[in-house]
Amino acid sequence: MSFLVIENYRDTGLGLFGRVAAKQGIPWSTVKAYLGEDLPRETGAFKGLVVLGGAQDALADEAYPHLPGVCELIRAFHRKDKPVLGICLGSQLIARAFGGGNVLGRPVEFGWRDVVPTGEGRQDPVLRNLNGGGPQFHWHNDTVTLPEGAVHLAESAMTPIQAFRLGRVTYAIQFHFEAGLEDARIWSEVFAADIAEHTPDWDARFEAEARRHTPRADEIGSALSRAWLALL
Repeated sequence: MSFLVIENYRDTGLGLFGRVAAKQGIPWSTVKAYLGEDLPRETGAFKGLVVLGGAQDALADEAYPHLPGVCELIRAFHRKDKPVLGICLGSQLIARAFGGGNVLGRPVEFGWRDVVPTGEGRQDPVLRNLNGGGPQFHWHNDTVTLPEGAVHLAESAMTPIQAFRLGRVTYAIQFHFEAGLEDARIWSEVFAADIAEHTPDWDARFEAEARRHTPRADEIGSALSRAWLALL
């Protein structure tokens, strides 16, 4: 049985997370919801759910009318106690789905920046793989307020809520642990014009930043991927 992946934006696939899953022989099925592909109505065919990121905000229902359906799907998997993972926009949709706030239009957090676990995060079976903290790739303006009952798991200097858990196996992770070196390189090329609007020197900085940060970042991202996949 496979897990379900919801893609919310072009060129934002599973990345490093997908390479880890493939190496372990764990299959998945992808719905490109941003292209109008239908969301499943039932959870029974899937072991878990992954909701990926995107440039839109979590309240952009008019331009992306599939977003309320993604929130309902998140709640459906959660009710069945099946593992859920939201990354970046996906994490913000988890917050929305369970009554947390979506805080829009903050200054951009971009590039490799340190994420550290909270006290609860150090004890969590997934986020403890931050191992005290380290660099992870970021690209977001928006953030969230915690839904009732959420456990706060990680933070960065710029964004207090970088990860939280609801119940046993529903995880919301703001930072892009799925973006390994090759994925960050592709994003830097495909979305170069968008990046230049907020980080105009990124093209000149990329290689040095990548050499400094990606060995540790990819190690952490792989460990987080394996830990969440183990929940399946």
